[in-house]
Amino acid sequence: QLQLVESGGGLVQPGGSLILSCAASRFSLDVFTVGWFPQAPGKELEGVSCLSRSGGDTKYADSVKGRFTIFRDYAKNMVYLQMNSLKPEDTAVYYCAVGAGGPIGTMCAPALFHSWGQGTQVTVSS
Repeated sequence: QLQLVESGGGLVQPGGSLILSCAASRFSLDVFTVGWFPQAPGKELEGVSCLSRSGGDTKYADSVKGRFTIFRDYAKNMVYLQMNSLKPEDTAVYYCAVGAGGPIGTMCAPALFHSWGQGTQVTVSS
């Protein structure tokens, strides 16, 4: 069974930064597209940052472009989400997930991802 464990969430003031980590065990991340999906109370799961298995393609939601960066460490078998200039509306539980991927236009669609971590809470508040 594929296992993903997120860490790095917490409470941060508006304008601050956090880096989320996602560690994979029992499989290699190399063969999958990876993504980060925040879910706020009462809202649908949304793919905000996704990275193809080759690392050649990325997709970001408009709401995070220029502020969030997704990247992998192949040697450590981990994926990260660097979040800068955080806003209160970024508050959510953030899940990492892996999937088979798809065309770049839809590569962040949650339906394309089959294995999910347990999530880490990010709260942006003063």
